[in-house]
Amino acid sequence: MGSFGTTEIILIVAVLFLLFGASRLPQLAKSLGATRKAFKEGMREAEEEEKTEKSQLSSPAAPQVSALSDDALAEELRRRAEAKTS
Repeated sequence: MGSFGTTEIILIVAVLFLLFGASRLPQLAKSLGATRKAFKEGMREAEEEEKTEKSQLSSPAAPQVSALSDDALAEELRRRAEAKTS
């Protein structure tokens, strides 16, 4: 049911010529092609964005321990040890 034969294609082209005229058909085809290209580009960008979000969620950022001073590091370790024992 999804395949078109030669007769059906010729009939569709003839109806398009009658509806739009020969001068507007190239414009219509160009517009349809640009729309299809924009849709594919949008889908590709959405897939890339989804992959980026998944990779960011799967690898959470490690805490910046190296930026802490010795006193702040000791306090952070003490706080984490208390949280584990609670």
